Amino acid sequence: MVEEYNKPIFLNDDPLGLCHQFNNIKDVEIVGLLMATLAWGNRKSIINSGNKLINLMENEPYYFVQHFNDISYNKIQEFKHRTFNHFDLHFFLERLKYLYKKYSSLEHIFAPAFKTSTNAYEPIIAFRNVFLGEYLDVRTKKHIADPSRGSAAKRLNMYLRWMVRKDQNLIDLGIWKKIPTSKLSCPLDVHSGNTARKFKLLKRAQNDWKAVEELDKNLRKLDPNDPVRYDFALFGYGVKTKIKSH
Repeated sequence: MVEEYNKPIFLNDDPLGLCHQFNNIKDVEIVGLLMATLAWGNRKSIINSGNKLINLMENEPYYFVQHFNDISYNKIQEFKHRTFNHFDLHFFLERLKYLYKKYSSLEHIFAPAFKTSTNAYEPIIAFRNVFLGEYLDVRTKKHIADPSRGSAAKRLNMYLRWMVRKDQNLIDLGIWKKIPTSKLSCPLDVHSGNTARKFKLLKRAQNDWKAVEELDKNLRKLDPNDPVRYDFALFGYGVKTKIKSH
C-alpha cells in the first residue's frame, strides 16, 4: 500500500505539491508551514487557498516575510481559509519575520528537543512556545496545536514529515538534516485513524495524542527507521475506501 500511494502523482492533489515549486529552503519552510496550517477540509479548497496565498506573496515567500510592512498588510486583507483569516495570516507573517532574525532555519526551533525526545511531542510543544512567544492569548494560538492538551497535532506532524523525511520517490522534501526520521510521529486524522483501526494498528477510539503514541509504537515495529512512511498508505487507503469510524 505504501508503494501504491507514495508516488509523484500523489502531489497533484496534495498541498505538499505547492512546496515543490520552490528551491530556496526558507521559501519551502514558509510555504510548508502555511500549507500545513491550512490543511484541513477539502483538499481542492486547501490547494486553491494555497495558490492565492503564494500569489499574495508574489511567489517569493521569504522575501515577502522579510519585508512585511503596512503595504503588505493591505494585500492580505481579503485572505480567508475556513477559520484562518487575515488576522491569523498577519500574525504568522510577523512571527516568521521575527523568527528569521533569530534563526537561519525553522529546523533550529524543533531540532534541540528531538535530541532528548522519542517522538514529536516535546519538539512540537517547543515550537509552539517559540512561535507564540509572549502572545499566549492571541486568537491564532488555536492554529498551532498543543499536544500537552491532547491534540494529535496532525498538521505539525505532517509539516515535520514534509521537511525531514526523504525517500527515493522524492515526495517528501527532506530538507532538514538535524532531525532523525525515526523519531517522527505519524500525522493522525480521520482517514489515517480509520485505516489504522481497520488493520489493528490502533485500538484507541479518539484521534488524540495518546492515539498518536499508540500508532507510533506499532508503526515503529514495522519500520523503526522510517515509521511515518506508512502515512501515505493509511491516509490514501482511508480516502479511497471511505472507511467509516466504528
